Amino acid sequence: RSLPSRTRAPSRCRRPRADHLSLRAAKDGAAPCRDGARRGLTIRNATIKVEYAGTTFLIDPMLAKKGAYPGFEGTYNSHLRNPLVELPMPVNEVMKADVVIVTHTHLDHWDDAARQNLPKNMPIFAQNEEDAESIRKDGFTDVRVLTENTVFNGTRLSKTGGQHGDDKMMTDLGKILGKVSGVVFERPGHKTVYVAGDTVWNRHVEESIQKYQPDVIVLNTGYARVLGYDGSIIMGKEDLYRAYQSAPKAMVIGTHMESVNHATQSRAELRDYIAEKGLNPQRVRVPADGQAYSF
Repeated sequence: RSLPSRTRAPSRCRRPRADHLSLRAAKDGAAPCRDGARRGLTIRNATIKVEYAGTTFLIDPMLAKKGAYPGFEGTYNSHLRNPLVELPMPVNEVMKADVVIVTHTHLDHWDDAARQNLPKNMPIFAQNEEDAESIRKDGFTDVRVLTENTVFNGTRLSKTGGQHGDDKMMTDLGKILGKVSGVVFERPGHKTVYVAGDTVWNRHVEESIQKYQPDVIVLNTGYARVLGYDGSIIMGKEDLYRAYQSAPKAMVIGTHMESVNHATQSRAELRDYIAEKGLNPQRVRVPADGQAYSF
């Protein structure tokens, strides 16, 4: 296969073991974790759920069983099969959402299992018409293109830019790495959440932070690497530090680690770096398996 087609502290509550994250964005700072239908709906890898203003957004679903796919050719640790860990719950539980956002269609963000299992009438937002048409060809009937001013159930969704590797990688591998995006969630009386997606740190990320002033920033910090190139095709620990400095009032969360073969930065390494830099533990989080946060 080719490259993947890569003030108050929040309350915390334990979920079933997995490499995943669930976010709830509420009006008045941290809120206690709730019982109910959405409890524990957390997923591995880059797949997260954002429960925002009464709507559950499922982002970048990778739903296959452990080891379903070969490692990504031309990347680090390609002998390992993806995903590296199982889903923490039955796939039908994972799919309980109101809408899906696909930031790009690489395999670790929109896989064969998602195409096969998600309801064909599920509302899906894609980053552009090209991706939308690809998703429609799999039988989905309500596929929309995310813009900088999309509204869904009263929540404003703004597509943000990104770059899946540095300039050298994009020159050499641009057709494989392709276009990527992120998304910002906004609504009066609620925290603003920025999910950056599969991007390196660049002007797109800086501009998004400056423009939207997010209260919560979610970064893919697995430092996924391609053989023969320095650096990574997504962020790493130094990029989390940049976000921490660029948004001094925001909570910064690192995810997309320890679930696909080419992600070379572990959560332990990232936590050690955070401690070394003396970052405020109330402002930066590296989710443990099965951990969720409420804001």
